[in-house]
Amino acid sequence: MKQFYVNKLKKDMEIMDFFMVRMIGIKIGSNGKQYLDITLGDKTGEVHSKKWDVSEAEASSLNAIKEGDLVKVKATVTEWQNQTQLRIMRIRKAVPQDGCEIADYIKAAPERPEEMYDYIYNVADAMADPDLRRLCTRVLKDNRERIMYYPAATRNHHAEYAGLLFHMKRMLMTGLRVCEVYTDLDRDLVAAGVIVHDIQKLFEIESDHNGVSPGYSFEGQLLGHIVMGVKYLDELTGELGFPREKALMLEHMVLSHHYEPEYGSPKKPLFPEAEVLHYLDILDARLFDMFDALAPAEPGTFSDRVWTLDNRRLYKPSTAPRPEETESGESTAAGNPETGQGKAHPGSGVTRPKASRERMEDRDTAIGRALKAAQTEMKL
Repeated sequence: MKQFYVNKLKKDMEIMDFFMVRMIGIKIGSNGKQYLDITLGDKTGEVHSKKWDVSEAEASSLNAIKEGDLVKVKATVTEWQNQTQLRIMRIRKAVPQDGCEIADYIKAAPERPEEMYDYIYNVADAMADPDLRRLCTRVLKDNRERIMYYPAATRNHHAEYAGLLFHMKRMLMTGLRVCEVYTDLDRDLVAAGVIVHDIQKLFEIESDHNGVSPGYSFEGQLLGHIVMGVKYLDELTGELGFPREKALMLEHMVLSHHYEPEYGSPKKPLFPEAEVLHYLDILDARLFDMFDALAPAEPGTFSDRVWTLDNRRLYKPSTAPRPEETESGESTAAGNPETGQGKAHPGSGVTRPKASRERMEDRDTAIGRALKAAQTEMKL
């Protein structure tokens, strides 16, 4: 039975437990000696780890450990630049006799994939624009098998089982609310942009059926999901006999949603729906990383540094509920077009504080304020 979870690790703890390998490599230090650079994880998060002074004999056995393997480690919890790390003394691959439960090591979206998919599909199927409806339902049907378990990234935001679905669904919920405020927006175009903007991550990223990614595909490394997405839409819209202007607008939304050339977008958004798509994407990604970093922090303290958020340490208010104050429970179905709330995935191990769940509704209804804050604070 697993004893030590990543979100409970504290400096100077001595631990011996099992973790899943997220990233691994043997490197050469400034002293000329080999060391093991490894990222370990479980369902609560990840921790960077090191094993120093690796001998040639050790290196051959360590090279047999791959991403996605379960390993047993004996280690000391340390800190480096205000980030939790493990200093590993011993490490070995897990064997069946160890009796590890895979659910302890898989980070999963907090809602059932089937219900998230149904919510997204129902929005697509209800589109008033027949071209966008036909395209989006086709995209979802064609990619249903993969999208049910795929992560949205190899690391960082939504790098979890069904993470891509969760990212799309939350963006879609937010986007529909934004369209209620900014009534000049084309609601169907915003929704279609959300559905297709990251769809080629299904082929840019490699993943097993547990949503654990060892890295990028060959095409993903050479082209990336933005270029792959434009190619995919160009072919599909041609096959469907799509109006050319509408096809190019969708392709532009995919092309520009990262906003800057250094992040993969050669063009900035040139119409309002494309601009909204970018901020929906960045808002959901940033908030995911913030809530993820703050989850293990004690109220009244700061998180570890989050390099995706400019290496900031985030503050958790002293009034925030403690982990022991959480209660389990199921939320309403993801197919509800009003709330879009879904039930937790059985393997996710996710519970939410009661007060936090109540605040989630307030946060959703106040999305206009959150979006405005994102626009002013996140200068991308």
